[in-house]
Amino acid sequence: MTPHAILPDKETMYQAFVNKDASFEGLFVMGVRTTGIFCRPTCPARKPKPENVEFFPRSGDALAAGYRACKRCRPMEAKGSIPSWLRPLLAQVDAAPTRRWTSQDIRDAGLDPARVRRWFQAEHGMTFLAYLRSRRLGEAFSRVKDGSPILEAAAAADFDSVSGFCEALRKRSGASPSKAKERLPLKVQQVSSPLGPIMVAGDDQAVYLVEFWDRRMLETQFTTLEKRLNAVFFPGKSKASQQMADELDAYFQGETTTFETPIKFPGTEHQQAVWQTLLSVPSGETWTYGQLANSIGKPAAVRSVARAVGENRFAIVIPCHRIVGSDGNLTGYGGGLWRKRHLLEFERQKNFSS
Repeated sequence: MTPHAILPDKETMYQAFVNKDASFEGLFVMGVRTTGIFCRPTCPARKPKPENVEFFPRSGDALAAGYRACKRCRPMEAKGSIPSWLRPLLAQVDAAPTRRWTSQDIRDAGLDPARVRRWFQAEHGMTFLAYLRSRRLGEAFSRVKDGSPILEAAAAADFDSVSGFCEALRKRSGASPSKAKERLPLKVQQVSSPLGPIMVAGDDQAVYLVEFWDRRMLETQFTTLEKRLNAVFFPGKSKASQQMADELDAYFQGETTTFETPIKFPGTEHQQAVWQTLLSVPSGETWTYGQLANSIGKPAAVRSVARAVGENRFAIVIPCHRIVGSDGNLTGYGGGLWRKRHLLEFERQKNFSS
């Protein structure tokens, strides 16, 4: 199968561009013959006439055909990736996550505060300063969880006052600091990939979720974890989430198909049996739902097995994309069938199974 074979039909891709459909991010780029520019599916540019466009699976193919990258939607950058101009600033944030920043601090770093704010609002749904405050709250909450006095935790996170910290924590966790100690703080990190941003949630010991940012069930998955683990989520990086981010990068580079980061997948006994068995499906191969049901000793439970597959919270890591219908056709995938096609073809091309 050639890379072009995984593309939807032209009408579907054109409509995706017209509708600015983010679920098609990473699947194709569109070249406009009248301008010589190529764009990502969500580009805000006005729609060209259908007869004036052609589609490519990768930016490199569009470049080879003589097109130039659009300056508005920047198709050469993976959606969700951190632009080069912002990386030095975020490196400083990672080095000192409890530091308070002002607009002047951002200017002193050589950046326009408005530009930074716009990027964070587009990528995270909050301003840069709100993002920093949420990260500081997460750091302080972790300290309280580990037994630090509230006064010490608030001071370490540079909150103006203990009352301000307690109020912020109460709004985020729904509980007072003393009761919040019973909750599990998980940090959520956004990881860029060729198929769009991936959300990774974890603490220093393990990762609890790896999901594409636009999966329809993502909010439900967070809610499920919140209830099962008594968890509360904050933006930021943990040791386990960063290890997972590095392994995902190695996977997409074609260097590995093995994920060593500890993962925890709380669920029913049936769900856990299905998810554990999914880990044994070799890369580069596919199983049917029936095969999966047989493997867990429940050959008549194909429907409930399929439901458990759909409830998997670990995209790529627990490889539910390797499960197909009884006739070999691709069926439901939370991240979108186009991603399922891409992942299967990618693994076959990279010959991971050898």
